[in-house]
Amino acid sequence: MTARLETTLVVAQRARRVRRAKAVASRTAAYVVVIAGAVVLLVPFFWMVSSSLKELQDVFAYPPVWLPIPPQWHNYLDAWRAVPFGRYLANTVFVTVLGMFAEITSCTLVAYGFARYSFPGRNALFFILLSTMMLPYHVTLIPTYMIWRNLKLLDTFDPLVLPAWTAWGPFYVFLLRQFFMGVPRDLEEAAKIDGANVLQTFAHVMLPQIKPALLAVAVFAFRGYWNNFLGPLIYLNSMSKYTLTLGMYLFMGGVNEAPQWHWLMAMSTVLAVPMLVTFFLAQRYFIEGISLTGLKG
Repeated sequence: MTARLETTLVVAQRARRVRRAKAVASRTAAYVVVIAGAVVLLVPFFWMVSSSLKELQDVFAYPPVWLPIPPQWHNYLDAWRAVPFGRYLANTVFVTVLGMFAEITSCTLVAYGFARYSFPGRNALFFILLSTMMLPYHVTLIPTYMIWRNLKLLDTFDPLVLPAWTAWGPFYVFLLRQFFMGVPRDLEEAAKIDGANVLQTFAHVMLPQIKPALLAVAVFAFRGYWNNFLGPLIYLNSMSKYTLTLGMYLFMGGVNEAPQWHWLMAMSTVLAVPMLVTFFLAQRYFIEGISLTGLKG
């Protein structure tokens, strides 16, 4: 009896060791795949930073030099002085902040309406709204341009900002609606009993409950407006109204001028820094807002 018990214990210990070894091997393989993917994705970024610290003739040198010696730190200052980037930075911040505020405000109100109010055709309207996500941006490019031209608003920031007040981000509306639908109605009823009106309930009860989704929308909106190139390229003509992305395009040169690749990479690095900082500061809420979207409602 004792020998059989000892045999059983030995077999159980072997099984645990096998399971533990398999778990370690599986975890190691997952880490290897993730690290390999991260390296592949980071190579272009590292090449951009490396090129920003080289002389122009060394950017496309073969074999490539990944760590330039000595690093040309003056490329950043030279690029900033070559074009009025101070003015372009102010324009970009203005468009980004105003667009983010408009996008978050309008999309939140529309999403709350779809989540909490019943009205004829609600589901049909929501389906139509989501269907616009499948409509390519280039299909509406020319009609939209003609609308702004007829309104005599070309060469202004209005075409870049005003559409945000119409909740033109169906993905944002969908994300926020899913979170609203996951908030218990008891909270709204309790606020109503305490004497809060609809606006107070929305601002002080509902919005704090969907903070992860709001931060996720804010990160997406910031990325979209900060990196927007096609919109300013189409609607802005005056160089004094250019954004950072259009200012960088000036380094591509012209008919008789070679592209300034080292300056272009330097300003690309500068342009990427706010995005990286924003993502890492809001990383926890951003990932939570995306991962929980499909679990609400």
